[in-house]
Amino acid sequence: MVTPTVFRAVVSAHVVAIIGQPVFAGVYLSGDYDALRWHETGANVVSLLGYAQVVAAIAVWARLRLAWPFLATAAVVAAETVQYLAGMGGALWLHLPLGVLTVAGLVVLFIAVWRPLP
Repeated sequence: MVTPTVFRAVVSAHVVAIIGQPVFAGVYLSGDYDALRWHETGANVVSLLGYAQVVAAIAVWARLRLAWPFLATAAVVAAETVQYLAGMGGALWLHLPLGVLTVAGLVVLFIAVWRPLP
């Protein structure tokens, strides 16, 4: 059974993973071209954790009757998915600003879930 503690743990792992993404991108842009592989691997980890967070948010919604964790998670994961596809497609005009917004959104969600839940 997924509890708010498990949901918080998944969100915490997700935020740690997503914060690493700009670091890997910066290392790549500094001339270390191997870092692009790190950035891609990080994107896969972030996506996996995002989808795990969706599952955990559904369980929190069912157990505690709180819809907002699911709705916020769905918004962040939808943005991450578009951002992932934009990066893989080379659409940096979308990938970079959406990446900034996605990191900010997940950090706000992280703060919200670590506040006391009913």
